[in-house]
Amino acid sequence: MPATLRPRRSVLFMPASNPRALEKARGLAADVIVMDLEDAVAPDMKSLGRSQALAAVAAGGYGQRELVIRANAVGTYWYEDDLAAIAGSGADAVLLAKVENIQDVRGAQALLTAAGAPAGLSIWCMIETARGVLKAAEIAGASSRLGALVMGTSDLTKDLQARHTASRAPMMTSLGLCLLAARAHGLAILDGVHLDLSDDDGLAAICRQGAELGFDGKTLIHPKTLEVANRAFGPDAAAMDWSRRVIDVHAEAEARGSGVVLLDGQLIENLHVVDARRILRLAETIAAMEAEVPG
Repeated sequence: MPATLRPRRSVLFMPASNPRALEKARGLAADVIVMDLEDAVAPDMKSLGRSQALAAVAAGGYGQRELVIRANAVGTYWYEDDLAAIAGSGADAVLLAKVENIQDVRGAQALLTAAGAPAGLSIWCMIETARGVLKAAEIAGASSRLGALVMGTSDLTKDLQARHTASRAPMMTSLGLCLLAARAHGLAILDGVHLDLSDDDGLAAICRQGAELGFDGKTLIHPKTLEVANRAFGPDAAAMDWSRRVIDVHAEAEARGSGVVLLDGQLIENLHVVDARRILRLAETIAAMEAEVPG
């Protein structure tokens, strides 16, 4: 399935050092589970976290959810061992932290290949520094393994010496550059986390903003935020109805040999049909995933 067609509305980070969290994730309505070996795991728990992430992936039970393991950053004590272990883990992707240049990607690719990683193991890159943003286009084209860019807006805000605001105006240039880079190379792109878990309205607004900008989904740090992200980034009933109508009227016009197609006064072109089919395919996959979640 193309990188941009797989549902990634909700991408939930879970500390790999917490076996209860990894078990709980099997029943959560997240499209993607990221088993985190980096920020969420204390230094003295890194090896245990790695072992528990590998065991969780091997045990399965996550249904059609995409499983990603975030490695510790390049240059850290744990980095090479993380990649060697993830290479044979059976995970769908490895998430690289603090990627700043092509060399970071190609170095990771070489380590994965040397460790026997299958061709299907994707590389995801976190863009969370000013250097990373400025090199986003090069990073996005650095490897055929690349599947997604992930915005690390918390670290990026700190690196820019910016402020967290409701409008996220300080982030717009960085978000736009990374979004352009991802789409230019056919990659998925995921919005950064919303840190204030008590701010439900703010989370909903930022999810809507991210969807309007063109992001595929939202990275999250708590299960309570899943429903909001899934609703904002998933096609709703109106979008699916419109998509079906677009496909139908365009097909009818083609059958008549008509070159002009109007729907509710809007000109419909082939590009709209392509997007309509994408939306409906995404909706079908989401429905199949949600059918697996208990309750």
